[in-house]
Amino acid sequence: MKFVAFERKLQGTGASRRLRVAGKVPGIVYGAGEPALIELDHNALFHALKKEAFHSSLLDMELNGTVTQVLLRDFQMHAYKPQVQHVDFQRVDATTKITKKVPLHFKGEAESPAVKTDKCTVNHVVTELEITCLAQQLPEFIEVDLSGLTRGHSLHVNDIKLPAGIKVVTHGKPNPVIVTPVDAAAEEVIVAAAAPAADDKKKGKGKK
Repeated sequence: MKFVAFERKLQGTGASRRLRVAGKVPGIVYGAGEPALIELDHNALFHALKKEAFHSSLLDMELNGTVTQVLLRDFQMHAYKPQVQHVDFQRVDATTKITKKVPLHFKGEAESPAVKTDKCTVNHVVTELEITCLAQQLPEFIEVDLSGLTRGHSLHVNDIKLPAGIKVVTHGKPNPVIVTPVDAAAEEVIVAAAAPAADDKKKGKGKK
């Protein structure tokens, strides 16, 4: 994805406030050289932030006629308004090693024996993974094939086929669960157990 940034010459709380009033977002680009103060069109950035790829892939930033590859590193939103307050990007090159969360895209769930034959539902324990890799190897997402999922057997991190050069950061957990099939009978028990509790609350409200 490509976006256009403009050089920001003024800094400070007052200057940033005036930029926001003018429909701009103050930002900074750091890494691989001197930090650069930038500003972006608010509406364009706001809509870009709604796209998954803007968060999890390399971006082409055009600044002063030069295109540089960057990663979105952070952004701040207004406490209650749909307004982006500030944005941070990191410059990257062929030697930059990064740690970043990427989304998981699941496929084949409906065709798996757990769902198709045993009528289980699939509980997605995690929907993204934190990985380390060279910036140039960063995948937009990681595809997880669930077509072989069977009843009673969860899918773990070690079961996922990762592209070369990519390692998952597990923060001390040896082999975290990604998805697990849940029996329909187990779901019925959970619902049945929750129903009396809800009835008790209703009865309690009627007491003085």
